[in-house]
Amino acid sequence: MTTFVAKPAEVEKKWILIDAEGLVVGRLAALIATRLKGKHKPIYTPHVDCGDNIVVINADKVIFSGNKLTDKVYYRHTGHPGGIKETTPRRLLEGRFPERVVVKAVERMLKRGPLQRQLMRNLKVYKGNEHPHEAQQPELLDVAGLNRKNKRG
Repeated sequence: MTTFVAKPAEVEKKWILIDAEGLVVGRLAALIATRLKGKHKPIYTPHVDCGDNIVVINADKVIFSGNKLTDKVYYRHTGHPGGIKETTPRRLLEGRFPERVVVKAVERMLKRGPLQRQLMRNLKVYKGNEHPHEAQQPELLDVAGLNRKNKRG
């Protein structure tokens, strides 16, 4: 018996819409990363993009559990000596691009490399209720209904 290996042409991609209002960031990011990678499908192959296209709306209304909103610290480096910068989720959510909280959480849950960059192109995150992907007719995924711990507030 041979092992089944999915080819990129055989993969059927669906469009999924997720409303992130009131959802816990870590739980949402874990679910999105699984769906992006395609691990929920029986044809999953580790080196092939088997996942779905995901649209996340209301990313500015996500919630952190505990004191993570103020205590958690995101680090980045400018590339220059002594160029380490830090910020908190609260500053990101109150800033100009609050959707970066969700994008970075998902990005850090995927293995680094060329496949990660390809998978991240399948994720669209918007801070408001509007999105330009109505033509793709995305299916609404009720993340809050999957587990009671997914939603707070």
